[in-house]
This record gives sequence, structure tokens and C-alpha cells, in this order.
Amino acid sequence: MPTLFRFLTTILFLVGLFYAAMFALVWYVKPKEGEITVRIPVEKVNPKPAPDNGADPVKPAGDQAKQ
Repeated sequence: MPTLFRFLTTILFLVGLFYAAMFALVWYVKPKEGEITVRIPVEKVNPKPAPDNGADPVKPAGDQAKQ
């Protein structure tokens, strides 16, 4: 039993340190605020359609079996 209590005490102590560190980060660290501009290429926003070469579209496998 003493080993279990020592283990649980150690785990609780480590969890407490973790929460204390997180609280300190939340309390003392302030993020920088500012505008961010990201350029997106036109090709990604409005891609060109695929060229139509006049070929028939590929028929689904189910339609080929019926012929």
C-alpha cells in the first residue's frame, strides 16, 4: 500500500506541476496581434477547365457489361 500511495502522490504532484505551468502560460504570455496577408495564386482560386479533346467520356463499368 505505501508504494501505491507514493506512486499516486508522485502522479498528482506531476499533474499539479503541469496545470501550474499551463496556468502560468495563460496568465503571463500574451499573443501578438496584427494583420496577416496571405496571397493565393489565381490558378488555385479559379482553375482553368480541362481542354475538351472531343473524346467520348469513359463509360461506367456497369454500362459496358450490358453491351
